[in-house]
Amino acid sequence: MVDDAVISGLELALEASPDNHALRLHLASLLLQAHRAADALTHATTVLAAQPAQLEALRLAAWSAEEVGDAARAAGYQQLHNALTGVQAPSGRPAQPSVSADAVDMPRTAPLPADDGLEPPEASDLLEAVLPRVTFADVAGMQEVKLRLERALLAPMRNPELTRLYGKSLRGGLLMYGPPGCGKTFVARAVAGELDARFLAVGLSEVLDMYIGQSERNLHAIFEEARRRAPCVLFLDEIDALGRRRSQMRHSGANVVNQLLGELDGATTSNDGVFVLAATNSPWDVDPALRRPGRLDRTVLVIPPDQEARRALLDLNLRHRPHAGVDTAVLATQTEGYSGADLAHVVDSAAELALEDSIRSGTARPIGPKDLTRVLRDVKPSTGPWFETARNVAQFANEGGTYDELVAYMRARRML
Repeated sequence: MVDDAVISGLELALEASPDNHALRLHLASLLLQAHRAADALTHATTVLAAQPAQLEALRLAAWSAEEVGDAARAAGYQQLHNALTGVQAPSGRPAQPSVSADAVDMPRTAPLPADDGLEPPEASDLLEAVLPRVTFADVAGMQEVKLRLERALLAPMRNPELTRLYGKSLRGGLLMYGPPGCGKTFVARAVAGELDARFLAVGLSEVLDMYIGQSERNLHAIFEEARRRAPCVLFLDEIDALGRRRSQMRHSGANVVNQLLGELDGATTSNDGVFVLAATNSPWDVDPALRRPGRLDRTVLVIPPDQEARRALLDLNLRHRPHAGVDTAVLATQTEGYSGADLAHVVDSAAELALEDSIRSGTARPIGPKDLTRVLRDVKPSTGPWFETARNVAQFANEGGTYDELVAYMRARRML
C-alpha cells in the first residue's frame, strides 16, 4: 500500500512545479496503486494535453480509464499507444503500465503484449537509459564510499584528457558489496548524477529468460544500449545471481556468465565511456573471472549508515508524518548497525503504534519518543546475519586481500 504521506508530499511538490511532467506521471502511478484511478487519470490526461504522444502517460491513462469503468476511453488510449509503438492491439483490457516507487529517476519496463506467437522483445526495447536527478549531495554520510568512487571512477571520467595522458581508458567496472538495505542502488544513481551521464539499471528480470539463448541476447542488447548512450553508467544489480560461480551452475547459467565476461571485455566493440557498476550482498558467490583486471576489478564496501547518515535518514522518514518531541540525534546514537531499510521500518512501526492509539482514542496524536523507544526494543538490525557470514569469509577466505576493507571495518567494531 502506498503511503498517503508520500502522495501528499508529491502533490505539494507538483504545486510548486506544475510543468514537471515526470513528477506528475510518478504521482499518477502512485495514485493508481492507491486505488485512486480517477485522480490518476486526471494527471495522465494533463500530461497528454501537453505531450499527446507521451507513451507512459498513454499507458497510465488507459489503465486508469479502465479502472474507473470508462471502457471507451481506455480503448482509445490503448489504440493510440499501440499505433505509436507499432504493437498489434491485444484483445481484452489494456496492459497495466509499469509502476515503480522510483519511476521518476529509474528506467521503466514497458508492459509486454499478450502471448501471440511473436518472438520475445529485445532487451533494448524494454529498457531506457535515463538522467538521474540525484548526486552525492543527496547521499548522507558514506564519506569513505564517496572517496573510493571519486578516486576510482569520477575523477578519471571528469578529466578525460589527463586520463588518456596517463594511459588509462575510460572503461572498467566496480563492484559494490555489503549488507542488504544500505543504499547500493541509490549510490549508483548518484554516481551517474555526478557525471551527468545516462543511468541504465538492470535487474535479473531484464536478462534471464526461459528461452534457450535469449538471456545471452538480452545481455548483449543491454550492453549495446549502454555503448550507444555513452557516457553511461550501467548498473547490474544482484550480480551474484547473474554472475554466479560457474562451478555452481548448470550449463545454461554458465553461458550467461560467459556472455557477461565477453561483454565486459568489449569482445565485439569498445566499451569506452561505459562504466559498469555492480552490486551484491554476496560477493563470495561471484565468479572469480568477473573480478579479473579490466572487468569488475575494483571493490567498494557499502556499510550501514554512520551516525550522521542515520540522523538524516530518520529526519527524512519523519518529514511528512506528524511527530513531536522526537530527537533524531539521540535516536541516531541508539541505532548503530541499522541499515537504511531498518531505519525506515523503525519509523513505519512507530507510525503504526501512533495510528493504533489514535484509532482507539478517537483523537489523532503525533509520533512521539515513546513510540520509537518501544519499537527499538523489538526491531533489531537486519545486518547481523550478513556480518555473521562475512566474519567467516574475512577470517578464512580473504585471498589476495580481497576483503581487507571488510576486515578493517569489522575489527574496528570488534566483530573479529
